[in-house]
Amino acid sequence: MVGTLLGSNARQDEARPRGSVDLDADVLVIGGGPAGTWAAWSAASQGARVVLVDKGYCGTSGATAPSGVGVWYVPPEPRLREEARASREALGGFLSERSWMDRVLDCTYDNVRRLGDWGYPFPKDDAGQPARRSLQGPEYMRLMRKRVKAAGVRILDHSPALELLVDDHGVAGAAGVSRQDGLDYRVKAHAVVIATGGCAFLSRALGCNVLTGDGGLLAAEAGADLSGMEFSNAYGIAPAFASVTKTAFYRWATFYYEDGREIPGAGSARGRSVIAQTLLSEPVYACLDQAPESLRADLRASQPNFFLPFDRAGIDPLTQRFPVTLRLEGTVRGTGGIRIAAQDCKSSVPGLYAAGDAATRELICGGFTGGGSHNAAWAISSGNWAGQGAAQYAKGMGAAASSRNPRGAGRAALPASGGTRALDSESVIRGVQAEVFPYDRNLFRTTRGLNDSLGRLHGLWQELQTPAGAGVRELIRGREAAAMVATARWMYASALQRQESRGMHKHLDYPGQDAAQQRRLWCGGLDDVWVRPERAAPAQSADEVAAAE
Repeated sequence: MVGTLLGSNARQDEARPRGSVDLDADVLVIGGGPAGTWAAWSAASQGARVVLVDKGYCGTSGATAPSGVGVWYVPPEPRLREEARASREALGGFLSERSWMDRVLDCTYDNVRRLGDWGYPFPKDDAGQPARRSLQGPEYMRLMRKRVKAAGVRILDHSPALELLVDDHGVAGAAGVSRQDGLDYRVKAHAVVIATGGCAFLSRALGCNVLTGDGGLLAAEAGADLSGMEFSNAYGIAPAFASVTKTAFYRWATFYYEDGREIPGAGSARGRSVIAQTLLSEPVYACLDQAPESLRADLRASQPNFFLPFDRAGIDPLTQRFPVTLRLEGTVRGTGGIRIAAQDCKSSVPGLYAAGDAATRELICGGFTGGGSHNAAWAISSGNWAGQGAAQYAKGMGAAASSRNPRGAGRAALPASGGTRALDSESVIRGVQAEVFPYDRNLFRTTRGLNDSLGRLHGLWQELQTPAGAGVRELIRGREAAAMVATARWMYASALQRQESRGMHKHLDYPGQDAAQQRRLWCGGLDDVWVRPERAAPAQSADEVAAAE
């Protein structure tokens, strides 16, 4: 039986259950992927006492750990930097900001080189220099766990955070439960960094089984707002029989109908909508037959996990056709997330910071996915800044630090005494997936479709007011269900407000891009979801950036 710590604020002052764990820290980091580990290392480097809690095992869970990932690593040469900045501006609907791009490019350049100093085994290019534009997830995350532990960070593995703790000063820690022994824990901290990743709605994309939008729910329950949630409908190309969504390799693919005819306009970058439209009525096949012979050995060496499911199925993807599907990656490869309110990656709530895919990436990508490379750079950079910002905030608490008496902020799908029935979390999860998976609802949006889905999602949110079961699995699953429903409601409410097509948001009723809507959309709320545009358009040119400063 899970202890009674978790749940409504009214129970916060009750006697603690036997077997619960209490910890104190300056900074608590929630999430153990790239952003979380960089944040923990950064905060510890500032002299802060840091605790990191991870839903899985820090270093092996999440989207990066099982994958190879590109990095937005650009040397500080003016022409190269200009090309890097311009590469996403139009695609993202001019919602990015060059000042943030410059900061990320600088921070990423420095810290990827730091990885080499720490011993990351970068391969050598033809000139004998380290090739720093990609990272192998297993080696990268193994190294990050090692560096975090060496910095003195305490890690709680398999220990998802289930609610934030708050007081009159702001966020003051988090409470959660250990998957392995069922013990409740509470970490009192003066600042919290949310680095829980995005939300892929349990679509079975590789590494996304722990990415259910938990951080957005935690933040919203504490009063934080989000941004860019309409840009959360990213779908990755994958073999129909596998989970690997390594879309970059499909740049060399030709896409075919079942009868062997080539599908006009289908492609991995600008032709993905054609693939989705075809999949609505018939299968789609692919073959990486455009890959030059000189590259094929290098492709296999650079991303062996991409080829593993093909090898198991006895298929050579470079010469044979295979069936493909599109798996929803949601906010993992989308750009929506917790709104960043300052350069140190603080949120709109005192003491709460956000990093990585849990935070909006509009600042560098606008409304179009940056894929793995931009997200990897953002994880490194935002993790650094959030860790530093949280450590400085904790130091500034002063005398107030000793008198904090936080209470739980959690609401939906938490246990309660005297309940007559338990939440059916699996039914709620199937319900939200039915609204966000279909291409003709989420990729090809209409006013009617969005309203219909929102009506059903609001109904699911009401179901989540039923208390979760008291077992560890039921409790965790209930909170995952609540996070997914909350994420979907913010997505579709924002999409309904954006009456145009911009970035990855395709609104069939408004197929053009409207200059008057060149604003980021902020959203939030739980029982009542709200959406509003920011006051001014993002600064684009160097002159605009200078004027804004």
